[in-house]
Amino acid sequence: MPETPNKVRFNLKNVHYAILTETVGTGGAVTYSYATPVHVPGAVTLTLDAAGESSPFYADGIVYYESVANNGYTGDLEMAMIPDSMLTDVYGMSLDSTSKVITESANTETKYIALLFKIDGDQTEQDYVLYKCALGRPGIGSTTITNTKEPQTQTVSISANPRGDYKIKAHTTVDTPTATKSAWYTSVYDGAASSTNL
Repeated sequence: MPETPNKVRFNLKNVHYAILTETVGTGGAVTYSYATPVHVPGAVTLTLDAAGESSPFYADGIVYYESVANNGYTGDLEMAMIPDSMLTDVYGMSLDSTSKVITESANTETKYIALLFKIDGDQTEQDYVLYKCALGRPGIGSTTITNTKEPQTQTVSISANPRGDYKIKAHTTVDTPTATKSAWYTSVYDGAASSTNL
């Protein structure tokens, strides 16, 4: 029997990232694999707007046909704090094995990731994956303590782009089997054939 659908959504949580590897095979075919998802605690907000312009074609004095480009999503991810693991895994910063100091270099490349997260609903939770995300670098800053101590969050820009096979995102529904939902943050869901953990 189908579950009752959600009427409203609220509360972002359970943010994870998984490093994306794109492998070009014989004949130019590209395969996609993901590392095991890593939890990022302290989710605050995720705001994504659809990217892509509409292009109307006029004929017979009306909009005869209109095409809309789907270029994924762009926006911001706000977290309590970007963890050191994300700075090294995603942004390519180096961790010295002796001093345990993280150093940022101008010649490192940020890696593409899958971004996974959960949004609560009034009936059931909904799990999401964005398959190919590029993250902007986090800024640095804080404010002095006054009569109150307010946490200072970190925000990074995010572009969720289509992969070469045109996949952008996937999300669960109220009827998604429990086994699929339970494995959502164990390995990146990638359709009928689950993606490979590195």
